[in-house]
Amino acid sequence: MRKLVVVPTCNERENIGPLVRKLLGLGIGLEVLVVDDNSPDGTGEVAEELSKIFQEVHVLHRERKEGLGRAYVAGFRYALENGYDIIIQMDADFS
Repeated sequence: MRKLVVVPTCNERENIGPLVRKLLGLGIGLEVLVVDDNSPDGTGEVAEELSKIFQEVHVLHRERKEGLGRAYVAGFRYALENGYDIIIQMDADFS
């Protein structure tokens, strides 16, 4: 079963690396989709670097901040279009 964790971000540069590493380190076959709302702090760029290191990390860049709900919808749509069986939502602040 393919499992995707959808993580919306806006200005989470400091959190996204540790969060992704923690999730992948669980060893349960998770993939992570970072949905970035054009963070001015460079969160999207950090996420792109993580996707180059870890094949399980995917990044969806949005042109502007449209809110948490719309970010989750975009992430869920990505998951459904790409054949994931389980979709997990998680905030970038580890909550």
